[in-house]
Amino acid sequence: MLTLQAIVERLNAQGFSAQLLGNADAEIRRVASLTGAGEGDITFLAHARFKKDLGSTHAAAVIVTAKDADAVPTNAVVVENPHVAYAHVASWLYSENDFVPGIHPAATVDPTSTVHAQAWIDANCTIEAGVVIAAGCYIGPGCVIGKNTTLGENTRLVANVTLCHDTKIGCRNLLHPGVVIGADGFGLANNKGEWLKVPQVGRVILGNDIEVGANSTIDRGAIGDTVVEDGVKLDNLIQIGHNVHIGAHTAIAACTAVAGSAIIGRHCAIGGCVGIVGHLEIADNVTITGMSHVSQAISKPGVYSSGTPLEENATWHRNFIRLKQLDDMARRLKKLERRLAASEHLDETKK
Repeated sequence: MLTLQAIVERLNAQGFSAQLLGNADAEIRRVASLTGAGEGDITFLAHARFKKDLGSTHAAAVIVTAKDADAVPTNAVVVENPHVAYAHVASWLYSENDFVPGIHPAATVDPTSTVHAQAWIDANCTIEAGVVIAAGCYIGPGCVIGKNTTLGENTRLVANVTLCHDTKIGCRNLLHPGVVIGADGFGLANNKGEWLKVPQVGRVILGNDIEVGANSTIDRGAIGDTVVEDGVKLDNLIQIGHNVHIGAHTAIAACTAVAGSAIIGRHCAIGGCVGIVGHLEIADNVTITGMSHVSQAISKPGVYSSGTPLEENATWHRNFIRLKQLDDMARRLKKLERRLAASEHLDETKK
């Protein structure tokens, strides 16, 4: 529970310049939607299409911009970016870092590993030799941490997370259930029609403040390292190939696959089900919309798309047939253009 006064003070400590309109002593226990909020709840308005619900909300407080403050029927917290402010408030009200440090008796910890006294190791975890786990770390049930792996302060592994050997994880990271970091990449050499495995001897290095969604995987480097910089956010079911480098504060939506040795810039936004070919580079500040196929380097910031939007099946079939005819149509068009140009030239010479 937090009072509105405490919430505003914390927001201002984060640089929000928040203003409180109403009862500073109002108690906030939960977050809720505009339409579902009641006593003790705080909500927010970040988009004009939801303003119709603002006047009838029963929330204890609403986070809004200055232009919407007069329409709030209850207490208001006025900020420039309500969605970001709400994210902070929700994290304070629903902290996941409240645990009693220690090691569960059903966990297996190698005696050569170092587990800080203020960390927690849950049941059925396996901590192999040479692992270093810093203060404030939470290692949920069923996690496996391979040899010589390091975890920075306040990193949280929710459950059944596997960190393979020599992985380096920074501070304040959140890894959801089923995440696998540091498995071998798809490294194969063709020997007269048979595939020979190439040893994957690099590492995975994760910076700070990273979130990796459920059942996502990040492969270890083949020779060098796979690197994910600070602030990257990965959704569920994402595949990151070996030796990929993802720049700081890039966000990638679910079911996207990034092939080996691709370089993705900083502050990029990549939609769901995107396929990125290996060994190419994507500049900073690039947005790629969902279902796109990236087969060439992107050197300039901007929004990029590919793929075919949904349409009626009969129309799609007709368009697909025409698509297959495009090359022949282009050749015929060029012939017609040449004939037209020759005819116009002949007419000019007759004048």
